[in-house]
Amino acid sequence: MKIGILGGAGYTAGELIRILLNHPEAEITFINSESNAGNLITDVHEGLYGETDLRFTSDMPFDDVDVVFFCFGHGKSEAFLKEHKITDNVKIIDLAQDFRLKREGNDYVYGLPEINRADIAKAQHVANPGCFATCIQLGLLPAAKLGIINDDVSVNAITGSTGAGQKPGATTHFSWRNNNMSIYKPFQHQHVPEICQSLNQVQQLAGNGDFSASIDFIPYRGDFARGIFATEVVKTELPIDDIVAAYKDFYHDAPFTHYVDKPIDLKQVVNTNKCLIHCEKYGNKLLITSCIDNLLKGAVGQAVQNMNVMFGIEEDMGLRLKPSAF
Repeated sequence: MKIGILGGAGYTAGELIRILLNHPEAEITFINSESNAGNLITDVHEGLYGETDLRFTSDMPFDDVDVVFFCFGHGKSEAFLKEHKITDNVKIIDLAQDFRLKREGNDYVYGLPEINRADIAKAQHVANPGCFATCIQLGLLPAAKLGIINDDVSVNAITGSTGAGQKPGATTHFSWRNNNMSIYKPFQHQHVPEICQSLNQVQQLAGNGDFSASIDFIPYRGDFARGIFATEVVKTELPIDDIVAAYKDFYHDAPFTHYVDKPIDLKQVVNTNKCLIHCEKYGNKLLITSCIDNLLKGAVGQAVQNMNVMFGIEEDMGLRLKPSAF
């Protein structure tokens, strides 16, 4: 597969390049960055020293590639496509939020393989899910299938600083973020609509009606670089053994999403494309924990997973990564 990358200078592009350089069925044709054109990739992504001598380019030879990854900031993908023509035979995987929500004229398939694998396999265009959205909805989807989400869901999740992107800001520089913690966008985070969209899809398919509960989501900034750890609380009288059995069944054929019988921690998933999930019951309260690496399963790892599905190759190819567990 010949690959083009747009927006090649950011964190997500750097991780994407790292994965694709080691993917046995992938060949990077171009990495576009207007501000870095002519510079070595390693001038920006210094973790790739010794692995590539590729350079950034201002060119975009779409006729020479099979698939293009959009690593733009939110809102830039749709604007780009209004100004540039990409031939119909070239597949697009967009990592921004521009096409995640279904609407008239939007032919992008929502790229969560755990529920949309068959549609992704036939798709020409895929909208890669958001990082918080991936972690939270994977924690809640089996509960939606069970039909036990009948009240507001309390969600708390903490993310690493790379989730804010590479451009420095007041809440990302080291002296502020280190040994610190804060909330942002409480109850109004941009990922909530896509979470509800997927929960509604699964709940309807299971014959449990529309999803109408509120996702009361409080996001936290963590003082670490990468990873997302989330807790979701659902009220239900269903016994824990039935819930655990349903979770294991829901993800039985998912190569990267796993139910774990004991409490999980963030280091088990950092540097991998995995999502780990664990459930506990306290009275009528079901506590669900889920965790991912925000740059991998929450971004480019899932994007490569989607690429593999789109091209009909092994879903985990190029993604058998070891966690930073110690």
